[in-house]
Amino acid sequence: MPSALPLFRRSVLESWRGLLGWAIGLTAVALLYLPLFPTFGGANSQFAELMDNLPPALVKTLGYEDIVSGAGYTQSTYFGLMAFVLVTIAAVTWGAAAIAGAEESGSLELTLAHGVSRTRQVVEAALSLLVRVVALVLLAVLLVLALNGPSELGLAASNVVAAGAALAGLGLLAGTTSLAVGAATGRNTWATAGGALVAVAGYAFNAVANQAPDVEWLRVLSPYAWAWNGTPLKDGWDLPGLAALWGASLLLAALAGWALERRDLRS
Repeated sequence: MPSALPLFRRSVLESWRGLLGWAIGLTAVALLYLPLFPTFGGANSQFAELMDNLPPALVKTLGYEDIVSGAGYTQSTYFGLMAFVLVTIAAVTWGAAAIAGAEESGSLELTLAHGVSRTRQVVEAALSLLVRVVALVLLAVLLVLALNGPSELGLAASNVVAAGAALAGLGLLAGTTSLAVGAATGRNTWATAGGALVAVAGYAFNAVANQAPDVEWLRVLSPYAWAWNGTPLKDGWDLPGLAALWGASLLLAALAGWALERRDLRS
């Protein structure tokens, strides 16, 4: 009897070294940044005075408005910066390799020649991407929870989980963009560029929107804003933002299946 989800199982098993590498990176930055909070925290700290002396526009662009609180510091340095970068790069790499990378290496044609449908190829690739992204983010959440007390962050556990859901949705959106572009073009470079563009443009749009009320509408176009404008570490679950992130990821996965079904792989 054939094993269930063989493509998913092979993808996850073959990428364990890369997953381990990303996990080590997430752990390293958590251990580097979060224990430093007692040095910066508190409204009367010297760091708070430094923030008061910086131009308000610069502080808003960097997302440092609330950096002297545990939630603001963790968001600014970890969830919204280093963990965002690492999870996004990992997701884009995996998403691009799933279809476009497999096609360029010749393994996609071989898999399809064994009777695997194109839709199944995309479904199992998307599931593999989801599991790996969630695994990384789960580690990030556990690290923050473990360092919460020793680092005096004062975070509510449910809010940390809410921030993890936002981070996973943000990374998954970039990854499924790469998956969809790869399915449509068959080019690993284009797939990588597509996912990276979503992440970079989302971050840039949110930063520009922080500059003036006239451009606040850019947040509507920014997945980064969908994830973090609800301030989950401080205020808890932001269901509209999560729905936008996860819904867009599901739509992109469906578009990947549609694109691969209709493309001539011989060209």
